[in-house]
Parts: sequence; structure tokens; C-alpha cells
Amino acid sequence: HLLATFEGLNGLARAATIELVRQPGIGTAAAARIKAGFELGRRLLTETSRARHQIRSPADAANLLLPEMSLLDKEELRVIILDTKNRVVDVPTVYVGSVNTTMIRVSELFRDAIRHNCPAIIVVHNHPSGDPTPSPEDVAVTRQIVEAGKLLDIDCLDHLVLGGTSRWVSLK
Repeated sequence: HLLATFEGLNGLARAATIELVRQPGIGTAAAARIKAGFELGRRLLTETSRARHQIRSPADAANLLLPEMSLLDKEELRVIILDTKNRVVDVPTVYVGSVNTTMIRVSELFRDAIRHNCPAIIVVHNHPSGDPTPSPEDVAVTRQIVEAGKLLDIDCLDHLVLGGTSRWVSLK
């Protein structure tokens, strides 16, 4: 019943606790268990996939973050920080925006790469609408990021826009 009501696992995972409680037979405790189950699954996927994961292609980067970022209801911008062999060192969330926008300060994207003495980053953000089509602002900010990286001697290897559970676009 829940899967039909929320149109599948993705809809159920995105459902707010209050929406779950409104369903027949689901109380506060059951809703909390459902949300906890999804959170544990998300953490398991994230923990397993990030452990010194090597990025060889835009698809590797997209697959690393799609499981968790495709379910977000607000735009988030994360930076995949890479070592000299393109292994993931860290993936900090740099910005959390609204449903359709994130204001970024380009210099902040490089802070953790500088701190970890890493030579490369990949910028990733999501479109909660599910449509990964880059906006003109996405293209413009990508140019700014690449230029700033050149000044810092940190390569911006790509900027990915994530949409639904399997949709993404590389701005490379």
C-alpha cells in the first residue's frame, strides 16, 4: 500500500514522517522505523562506495553520489576531493540551497582540497526536480570554478548535475 501511495521506493524514501503517519496503520513509531531503515540503507551505500573509491569517469562520480543526492528535496552542492590517483579523499557538502537554487562562492569550493593538499576536485550538485539539464547559471559557474582552479593549481575535472535516481549530466 505504501509503495503504491508514494509511487515506489524513491517516493517512499522522500516521504516526510508526517505523510507516513497519515497512512492507515502507520503510527509515529512505525513511521520512524521506516525512515530509519531508509537512512541506514543510504548510509551503508555511502560508506561502502566512498572507501577509497577511484574515479575513472564521470559515471563513477555520478554513481558515487546518486544514491543519496537523488532523494534530496533541496539543492545541494558537494565537492569530491581527489588525490593524485583520483581516489576519493572526502566529499564535503559545501552548500545547501532551496528547491531550485544554490548561491555559491567559488573560493569555498577549494577550501577542503587545499586543506588536504589534493590536486583535483569534481563539483556535483542536484536538481530536486529530477531534470538534470544544466541551467545557464550552472554553465557560467562551471567556467568560474575551472578558472579559479587554474589559479590555485587544482584541476576541476568535472561538474555533474544529478537528477532522478539514474539521470545525470556532465558539464565537462
